Amino acid sequence: MKNVLTVLITICLLSMYSCSAPQSGDLFNGASLDNWKTSGDVAVEDGVLVLKGKESLALLKSGGYKDFILSMELRTVEKGKGSIGFHTGADGKGYAIALNNDMADPVWWRMTGSLMSVRNLTKSFVKDGDWFKMDIKVEGQAITVMINGEPVVEYIEPSKPFRNDINARSVLSEGTFSLVSSGEGALEFKNIAVDVLDRKDIDIAAQLSKAQDEQADPIIRLHQDDFPVLDYHVHLKGGLTKEGAAEQSRRLGINYVIAPNCGIGFPITDDAGIYDFLKTMRSEPFILAMQGEGREWVTTFSKEAREEFDFVFTDALTFDDRKGRRVRLWINDEVIIDDEQKYMDLIVEKTCAVLQEPADVFVNPFFLPEAMVDRYDEFWTEERMNKVIDALAKSGKALEINELYDIPNKALLMKAKEAGVKFTFGSNNVTPDVSDLAYSLRMKEECGLTPQDMYKPKIKIN
Repeated sequence: MKNVLTVLITICLLSMYSCSAPQSGDLFNGASLDNWKTSGDVAVEDGVLVLKGKESLALLKSGGYKDFILSMELRTVEKGKGSIGFHTGADGKGYAIALNNDMADPVWWRMTGSLMSVRNLTKSFVKDGDWFKMDIKVEGQAITVMINGEPVVEYIEPSKPFRNDINARSVLSEGTFSLVSSGEGALEFKNIAVDVLDRKDIDIAAQLSKAQDEQADPIIRLHQDDFPVLDYHVHLKGGLTKEGAAEQSRRLGINYVIAPNCGIGFPITDDAGIYDFLKTMRSEPFILAMQGEGREWVTTFSKEAREEFDFVFTDALTFDDRKGRRVRLWINDEVIIDDEQKYMDLIVEKTCAVLQEPADVFVNPFFLPEAMVDRYDEFWTEERMNKVIDALAKSGKALEINELYDIPNKALLMKAKEAGVKFTFGSNNVTPDVSDLAYSLRMKEECGLTPQDMYKPKIKIN
């Protein structure tokens, strides 16, 4: 028996990973890399663990970590990019958290904090060169990522997660931690520590009862296919608060653009209102857009104030008719039609005029009033479609696929795509239950939209 124990102990000591149960404690405290296996350009500089350039790796030698809180301070330098892996090993299994604060990156939908290919984030919460704190918590089936104390990912892995072939091994198990640099710049880390959690304290059944059914969930498929998952048109209305929107966004895995209605008679009516809104919202986990209301929005708000938003959108639902009457197309009493064909020509004329306004995205597009909508294809003739699509392409605006009205139709979307127009998905919600983007995703498939077809906002952070 003594000889058997001696052999087992010797094997453990020679193993890359410790045979003992994983322990809480410091993984890097600024001293040495003795606990890490490294490759590429990895070094300790002034007490900081630095990974430079592409294909640099630091893999923790001890393993067996299952439930834990991994904490660290870090920053990206000179557009450094990479990831933090957990439940991983030399074979590359497990999950990865993205590190990327490069706002010019073509892959703009996978920013710092993303649970890669499962919960990709479209907004950076920190700037390149700034130190920040990250906590990664794995507790049973639940994965939480926090940046500077605020949750950015809250994901529960279901009993049957959906994974494509590329991501087949991105599931919970156990393993070690990795730090990976994959960009031209550098990643810097300090105060890396782990707190091991006791699985006996975790109610796995309760967690699974809250998990999404990924076998029937189209959103996880977008993440797996590396497609930007963003609802570009969400309103805090109908009782939806910013806290409720953030929770819903994390639970469903859909990033939100929050847009206030700005114009005469709307919640924001002047520049001061814009600055007050942005002051309370810029640090929230949303991209921020302005919806310009009516045709007066261009003169009601200064160019400087409008440009404080990440982007601006407007629609052609409000205009003055040929008799000078103010029309809001969604209000039946304001739609006075003497001749339907002439009224349709008026809508086309007003739409082309709106496309000259200084917005980035055209929303609620190709809308028809209730009296005409049942003959949508009849009114949107080839000539009328071509006229508006030509004006849209020349304007450089993106085109919204709208969930509230299920518009535009496929024929219009295909014409827009052929003209090189970019697209957005937009709920335009009137209740707290923001859309699951069902119509947008159907049109995405039918029209063959790719990530390169989607509009990239000019995102600003504090």
